[in-house]
Amino acid sequence: MATTQAPQGTTESWARRAPSLLGQTVVVIGGSAGIGLETGRLAKAEGAQVILTARNPERLQLAAKELDVQRTAAFDATDSAALKRFFGALPAPIDHVLVTAGSPHYGRLLDMDLKEAQRDLDDHLMLAVQVARNAAPKMRPGGALLLMGGTGARRPAKGLGIVSATIAALPALAATMALELAPVRVNVIAAGFVDTPLSAALLGADLEKRRQQLRDILPIGRVVGPADVAALAVHLMTNTAITGAMYDIDGGQQFIS
Repeated sequence: MATTQAPQGTTESWARRAPSLLGQTVVVIGGSAGIGLETGRLAKAEGAQVILTARNPERLQLAAKELDVQRTAAFDATDSAALKRFFGALPAPIDHVLVTAGSPHYGRLLDMDLKEAQRDLDDHLMLAVQVARNAAPKMRPGGALLLMGGTGARRPAKGLGIVSATIAALPALAATMALELAPVRVNVIAAGFVDTPLSAALLGADLEKRRQQLRDILPIGRVVGPADVAALAVHLMTNTAITGAMYDIDGGQQFIS
């Protein structure tokens, strides 16, 4: 089993206190890398039984071996039939679900292929609805459905495509879900740039340049990593007073021009 490091900014008390998710089950949709994998790692360290899903079976197998999880499922989360089968086969109850699947498609809005734009809407809005419909009947009261949003596309800019619209719509969608799914809780994690394999794939050769730029300008003086987001995700799982809310985690990126 892989050893787990405490998230940045924590103290030795992290290792001494009782695990906060002991006896609970956490499902990560998109858990083979980046934020999903790191959240699975931290949830496991906090005593949870972790279930990972991902589209790529080889990468999922490596993640499952690293975390020593007992259950995985390889499927495309945007396939509604596959998603329904997955949740239908899960033994109840489950406690928390984190949705990190999907990646943004950038480009000028009027030049975007309409099918690609629709895929963005499906990946970030309709996926949330589909997960909620299938997961909620099996979730314990007070459990949490966590959705990934963003802060980087809040300012209008050419080339953001449909991303700005999906980011703006997600908090309203989550607030409605929080009312309809209660006592299951629904919250949004809005991340800026996070140093993940997805970021590396999007930026390519410009990755290190972007890292250094953020180190130079962010108020926190460093780049946000997956462990930072995972720590927030686990907090939102354990704090049962929070629902219908959106939490920013971008190191102050949205305040820098």
